[in-house]
Amino acid sequence: MDWVWDPSLYEGSAPHFAVGRMAYPAALADALRDALGLDGSGRLLDVGCGPGSLTVLLAPMVRSAVGVDADAGMIAEVRRSGAPRIEWRQLRAEELPADLGTFRLVTFAQSFHWMDQERVARTVRPMIEPGGAWVHVFAMTHRGAEGDDALPRPRPPWDAIDRLVAGYLGPVRRAGRGSLPSGTRGGEEDVMRDAGYRGPERLDVVRGDVVERSTEQVVSAVFSLSSSAPHLFGPRLPEFDDDLRRLLRSASPDGTFAERARDLGAVIWRP
Repeated sequence: MDWVWDPSLYEGSAPHFAVGRMAYPAALADALRDALGLDGSGRLLDVGCGPGSLTVLLAPMVRSAVGVDADAGMIAEVRRSGAPRIEWRQLRAEELPADLGTFRLVTFAQSFHWMDQERVARTVRPMIEPGGAWVHVFAMTHRGAEGDDALPRPRPPWDAIDRLVAGYLGPVRRAGRGSLPSGTRGGEEDVMRDAGYRGPERLDVVRGDVVERSTEQVVSAVFSLSSSAPHLFGPRLPEFDDDLRRLLRSASPDGTFAERARDLGAVIWRP
């Protein structure tokens, strides 16, 4: 993959995460607690924590937690939340261990694909204490599941939204100053095994609950994505925002939508 990370990947997206992304369910924390025997002891390291959605969810199950993210806006946003017993650090995963010590649990939620996977997997392994685990959470939280079942409100017109974004930014997925014509990198299992981890153990969290969403939430969901981060639109950002809101008004004149939350999964690896 020729794409190279740069600091603009999520530039301007941080304020939109809390508004536009669906929260991780308590059932995810329960499943990890049961699978890993989390009992309020030990430390958590959440790598690529974004605005702290997973960090805050899991923090009550450990003694203390650290969230790290490369994006300055994400760390500034989460520090304003005042979450107790959590230390927030702006740094790239490639800068670990950064004198952070060892942890019972290290998590990556929707983040590992942006990293130098081989380097990060090798670096983090000695940071996991005996009996500890690495957990990778797979989820899509900016939009709900596809389907044609009846919902109490119209679904957001995601296909039309995707076409609108492509009309402004082009058909190739944007990512920071570069692009991803073939999408983000896969192959995590080979990386983890080559780095000496055992696993994987898979956990599935079934949802299916219906979530009502406002126009503001859908707009923020779009701007929370690296592929449509606000800075990518440059001086045309107000024009795009107007077109997006016009599209949403045509789909739901009263400005309310409904989606069925997607199932999500977690993969546990042990050093």
